[in-house]
Amino acid sequence: MSKEKKKVEEFLQKNPHFLKEWIRENASPELKAELSDELKVNEPVIQYDSSARNSITQCMFKSYVEGKRSKKISVQKDISALQSMNEKELFMELIRDVANELDVNVLCHKILVNVSMLTKCDRGSLFLARGPKENRFLVSKLFDVTQTSTIQESIHTADNEIKVPFGVGIAGCVAETKTMINITDAYEDPRFNKEVDKKTGYRTHSVLCMPICNHDGDVIGVAQIINKTNGNHQFNDDDIEVFKNYLTFCGIGLTNAQLFEMSVLEYKRNQMLLKMARSIFEEQSNLDNLVQKIMLESQDLLKCERCSVYIIDDTMEGDIVFEKAFDLFACDKENIKNPSTKDLESWNNAEIARHVATTGEILNIPDIEVDAKWGKNQKVMNDYPEFKTRSLLCLPIYSSEHKVIGVAQVINKINNQPFNNNDINIFEAFGIFCGLGICNTQMYEEAVKLMAKQSVALEVLSYHATAQQEETMKLKKAVIPKASKYNLYGFDFSDFPLSDDDTVKGTIRMFLETDIMSQFHVPYEVLCRWILSVKKNYRPVTYHNWRHAFNVAQTMFTMLYTGKIKKVFTELEVFGLLVACLCHDLDHRGTNNAFQSKSDSPLAMLYGTSTMEHHHFDHCIMILNSEGNNIFQHLNPEDYRKVIKVLESAILSTDLALYFKKRGGFEKLVSSGERKWEDDNSKELLRGMMMTACDVSAITKPWEVQQQVAELVSAEFFEQGDLEKEHFDAGPIAMMDRDKKDELPKMQVGFIDGICMPVYKLLSEKFEEVAPMLHGCERNRDKWTELMPDRRDEPKKQNGQTLTKDVCSNGKESITIITWV
Repeated sequence: MSKEKKKVEEFLQKNPHFLKEWIRENASPELKAELSDELKVNEPVIQYDSSARNSITQCMFKSYVEGKRSKKISVQKDISALQSMNEKELFMELIRDVANELDVNVLCHKILVNVSMLTKCDRGSLFLARGPKENRFLVSKLFDVTQTSTIQESIHTADNEIKVPFGVGIAGCVAETKTMINITDAYEDPRFNKEVDKKTGYRTHSVLCMPICNHDGDVIGVAQIINKTNGNHQFNDDDIEVFKNYLTFCGIGLTNAQLFEMSVLEYKRNQMLLKMARSIFEEQSNLDNLVQKIMLESQDLLKCERCSVYIIDDTMEGDIVFEKAFDLFACDKENIKNPSTKDLESWNNAEIARHVATTGEILNIPDIEVDAKWGKNQKVMNDYPEFKTRSLLCLPIYSSEHKVIGVAQVINKINNQPFNNNDINIFEAFGIFCGLGICNTQMYEEAVKLMAKQSVALEVLSYHATAQQEETMKLKKAVIPKASKYNLYGFDFSDFPLSDDDTVKGTIRMFLETDIMSQFHVPYEVLCRWILSVKKNYRPVTYHNWRHAFNVAQTMFTMLYTGKIKKVFTELEVFGLLVACLCHDLDHRGTNNAFQSKSDSPLAMLYGTSTMEHHHFDHCIMILNSEGNNIFQHLNPEDYRKVIKVLESAILSTDLALYFKKRGGFEKLVSSGERKWEDDNSKELLRGMMMTACDVSAITKPWEVQQQVAELVSAEFFEQGDLEKEHFDAGPIAMMDRDKKDELPKMQVGFIDGICMPVYKLLSEKFEEVAPMLHGCERNRDKWTELMPDRRDEPKKQNGQTLTKDVCSNGKESITIITWV
């Protein structure tokens, strides 16, 4: 390997961007295509059949877009052949030229060559109109075209093009007045610029200059021919007629070609913007990385020496203050510079950015040194000692709410030209994607912060929600009485005689009576801590408190073992059901789902349906995830997934709205004679009915117990009714209206007939050992009926069910009840 080659290799390894830029700006289309084929990865690509959609036109358009269409040099026509043509043949040749060529430069070169031969002029030039209506000017596109010159010799690029304002010089006057000018002696006309001849050494005599207009009559260019080569060297009427006719068609062809060229540019622009959008939206987690991508893409799009992005500090009111700023130079794309706050206060470019952020308008400064406003603002013109700002394009970056969140700047085009309208259009579209990308990234960063705050809050909450170590150790060392002492196996169980400590010990005894502890390796200390934590997370409301949860769990325990339903379930399902009963009303606030919805509480916004039930389940999971409380810690992943599913389904089943939806399905199962209950869906239905039966089980207790519980429930409901009277326009429903407390017996009968009796009948029909619950419910119905002031007020029954109108826990019109859940 030669030393030169080695040096080049080392340079490219250190500067990989150089190779990319060189290929993009200097490589031929053939080389690009060859490299693309060699580097192509064999990945599956979605392809669409476009054969039926103008395939020929599509191929032609593709060749223009990819730069593979070769530019044909104008075909030289024999002068005698042209002279021998009649007028019709001459224009047919012209029409063929116009119809077959969509490249503006090639088309105009052909026209000028043909006109030169037909008018016998020495040379011709074409100027195209540019700029907005208020500041129109001409640029030389083809200059000094002769009968033998090629397009490569005649074409002017952005580097050497001549700009002529409308109204200046011969061509400028023609563009402004839209009238032809025929000059026999150019040096005698004051509009002629003799300096051009002095520079080129050429002597101009006669000039014929005409405007090229589109179908709306607007000037889109100016063509001129110089020095008639025969006769008196002056252009005559025949020359004028030929020139005029050719330029009429030239206007049509030029308009079509420019429209096509615009469509190609627009297509390329869209492709670049799509590529940029993909690149930007790949980076959503870090603002600094996103801004670097934005600046790299903007430099690629607009070919500029420097790009800057300013992010506005939205916490500051009043004057625009930039929170961050980023600078990237084309000569050093690996390093982003971050100006200090002090720099941003004094630099001229930052002042321009503040102006754009304030006005919300795009600012294009072609030459900053002569600019009327910013050229005089010499705070620190050269932000960096080694860099000088010449031209600048600056636009505001908007959020989706159309609020300015930043400013983007591109400075100094690499070709030393000012930024034009095409650059502005590209940059404007680019700014939209930038705004979306920055907003998304800022939202992501904010979400990360909020998640961190939530994590800290959850950690604090978990600490305070978890039972203290002293309590846990005290319970761990305590003697746990036998189940018979608490009557845990009895359907007539009552918690009223028990202290709070007894309810906790009774809960432990229920777990000890099962095989759960040994089979699932539940550490005894963890169980003690978990039970105390669950108890701690019940609020001291009138009814839906820890004692209610303990009663529901005891009823489930009794149904499983005394009622012999345990045979249907696995030990894991029993584990899940007992945990669900203890947790089913965690953090209950003493108000139902309808109240949460009417009050627009955060819980109602968080959960769409079964508001409180979802909250109870999530709170249950939070306790399980708290340190030292995971009673499922030794389950394998599959068992853990199963028990959580049982837990969630069981807790959500305590929403009476779901009970009404599922009860019909359970009735069908019972009537079908289902005995094995092996199907998962059938077992889930059974668990749901059992949860409701346990939740309202106070209605099955001895009359003395039932009366006390009814008073507790009605007291809590009346408290909710008082809140509704205070905060809402509409009054509470009857069962929550303290003014209607005399109707309690009637409402209790409705509750029994609408909810309790159907579920106990169905369960007793399949599991006769739970019949004591049905009998207790029937006895209490008779008692409540006796207490009704007027037996005529007893709700009418249809098909064995009491049907009246009221509002259930899901807020919809349903069976009248005094809900217990």
